[in-house]
Amino acid sequence: MRLTIVGCSGTYPGPGSPCSSYLVEEDGFRLVLDMGNGSLGPLDEACGLLEPDAVVISHLHGDHYFDLLTYTYVRHYHPAGSAPVLPVYGPSGLPGVIEDPEDPVEGVYDVRPIDSERTIDVGPFEITLRRMNHSVETYGMRISAGGRTIAYSADTAPCDALTDLARDADLMLCEASFLDGEHNPPGLHMTGGDAGAHATRAGAGRLVLTHLVPWGDVDRTLAGATASYSGDIAIAHSLDRFEI
Repeated sequence: MRLTIVGCSGTYPGPGSPCSSYLVEEDGFRLVLDMGNGSLGPLDEACGLLEPDAVVISHLHGDHYFDLLTYTYVRHYHPAGSAPVLPVYGPSGLPGVIEDPEDPVEGVYDVRPIDSERTIDVGPFEITLRRMNHSVETYGMRISAGGRTIAYSADTAPCDALTDLARDADLMLCEASFLDGEHNPPGLHMTGGDAGAHATRAGAGRLVLTHLVPWGDVDRTLAGATASYSGDIAIAHSLDRFEI
């Protein structure tokens, strides 16, 4: 299984990265997790814009789904011709935020709501969904295939559900938006220290810190994670690849 960081900036695109989007590949199947604003360019570089086989959207904040709207133009009007209908999984409100009367998604996307905590099969992947501790309906994911597992936090404040999702995962892709030691608002995001603590409790084999806001401090985020997790830690950058 391969993970490519398409975008890893939180809230809005930063100087070096678009917003959240991740490509997971196994046995020729390409799964995109989230499609935040600015992600289509790096996605094209990572695999080609007509190559994704399915998309899963974690929640309906724009920095996680806005390029799904623009992507309809790709699949409608690409010079290579119209692409097959694409399965898109997301929270129950997803159809209402991506429908455009002038450019309908019918015939482009097959939208499949994930309105409960459950496990879905998408290509070769088994994806376990759990509600996260965030301000809107948000799903973290445990993606398994070929005996390997990635845990993806989506956006969340600290919660036991994330620890459960990441239990013994080979790689934990975890948001770290806030800085340790600040008066951060509750119920929204985590710090590097929070991410490291969850990875330690879960026994995750590797930690990749993502959803890093443009005004943050990467060194402080990494220091917080290192203080609470003794395993291998990486800071996500657009187009980084991880073999799992």
